[in-house]
Amino acid sequence: MANFLVETQNLTHRFGSEIVVNNINLNVPAQSIYGFLGPNGAGKTTTLKLILGLLRKQAGEVAVLQKSLASNRVEILKKTGSLIESPSLYGHLSALENLRVWQPIYSVSTPRLHEVLKLVGLHTGSKKVSKFSLGMKQRLGIAVALLHEPMLLVLDEPTNGLDPNGIIEMRELLRTLNQQHGITIIVSSHLLAEIEKLVTDVGVINKGKLMFQGQLPALMKLQQQAAVMLDTSDNDRAHILLSREGITTQLINGNLELPALSREQLAGINRMLVLESINVYCMAPRQNDLETVFMEMIKQPA
Repeated sequence: MANFLVETQNLTHRFGSEIVVNNINLNVPAQSIYGFLGPNGAGKTTTLKLILGLLRKQAGEVAVLQKSLASNRVEILKKTGSLIESPSLYGHLSALENLRVWQPIYSVSTPRLHEVLKLVGLHTGSKKVSKFSLGMKQRLGIAVALLHEPMLLVLDEPTNGLDPNGIIEMRELLRTLNQQHGITIIVSSHLLAEIEKLVTDVGVINKGKLMFQGQLPALMKLQQQAAVMLDTSDNDRAHILLSREGITTQLINGNLELPALSREQLAGINRMLVLESINVYCMAPRQNDLETVFMEMIKQPA
């Protein structure tokens, strides 16, 4: 039986008459980095808030650390860290001084404050947080979430607004927390290329419904029938000829994109174009990446 650290059953939530989370059954394996993906307004943040008990549950069940959230919320939150939206920090204080505000709440020692600052790569000098970069503020927010040594870390768009260097630093930090400290991480993000480099498991939500859940390789295999990129000596004429044959094409980055076709169909297209004195320079399946698979998936009716 799989060891899930977070499970929901038929989790549903409405804002007024609008269903924003619709019968979600989430399964987050222990010690995974679970990427929670979806377009803006898909229901990601609402789902994460329901998992943390920040929104009152309307329908369905939530279990965290294999215990019901409804009856064990305080115990669960003692072992859970989170960063939802922007971190709550005091700009007139230093990083260490910000952590001292939380020290009595989490009942942690002073050495632990220095430990988490080192872990997230922040110095303990007197620089005020108001002078920090966005990436430094995000890392300090994560330091607060790590103070009590949580088993589970829930992060909503932690790389939002970061520059490329900040994104790389965040990726390495999350990987370290997962691999070296055994922390299970749920991370929502719209930066699909970055998520592809980080996560082990994926959930895709669209219009409140869970479209896919499983390990990343399984998601990538969903779209095995890849579109075909075609480059010829006369793409305009090739487009006209293929359209007459009932084959839909579109021009992308100077090449023609064809739908997924069998090898026999592609061979027939090649013969036809050559007979029409059109040279075929390249005919190859387009390599699917996470962004391609994701965009194809959310085009489907939710």
